[in-house]
Amino acid sequence: MTSFLGNLLTNIHSRISMLLKCILIIGALGLFLSGQYQAMMETILILMITFLPLVLSARFQVKIPYEFETLAILFVFLSLFSGEVLDFYTRYWWWDIALHTFSGFLLGITGFLLVYVLNEDNQVHLDLSPAFIALFAFMFAMGIGAIWEIFEFAMDEIFGLNMQKSGLQDTMWDLIVDAIGALIISILGYRFLLTSEKDSFLENWIDEFTAVNPQMFEKKKHTTPDKDES
Repeated sequence: MTSFLGNLLTNIHSRISMLLKCILIIGALGLFLSGQYQAMMETILILMITFLPLVLSARFQVKIPYEFETLAILFVFLSLFSGEVLDFYTRYWWWDIALHTFSGFLLGITGFLLVYVLNEDNQVHLDLSPAFIALFAFMFAMGIGAIWEIFEFAMDEIFGLNMQKSGLQDTMWDLIVDAIGALIISILGYRFLLTSEKDSFLENWIDEFTAVNPQMFEKKKHTTPDKDES
């Protein structure tokens, strides 16, 4: 039953990922035919970003849980394609707030999983407290959020784009909602570490990550040189 459910969820993930990529391809063709070449190039770049999980898997032998991969691809699609190319940020005032809150969740989960996995890895000598892990997850999300705001500012200044929309006010609200999303994940992660909630989504993602990446958690055998060898 568990195997059947896992295969079903994997198929759903694959279909969602394929659907989003097909929409991007069709969108790029439509933009090309309508003469919107800058938007077309942005769409192609977004399409390339959605293939990053495959690159990570092939290059570094790291497999990403399909739930997180689906959320990441969906976020890239909604923020970059729907937001920038289709101009949803201007059409809907709440779009930017919703997407940055979503990014706070994703980045908070990424930071939490990163430091938690390192803390549990037998090859890495760390013994971090639950409070520090939660704090790291929060600061990781805020750091990436700040880097993104710098990127938006640089694009506006160098290429004359309008990624920041209302300038400083847009930047500050983006960071505030980033903080809210990251804080929620940090609190949930802290409670998980204290109570070891076996049914939490964090526990499920951690278990799946370790299951599909066993090479990262295998103990290395240390051999000592033979005394008879010179």
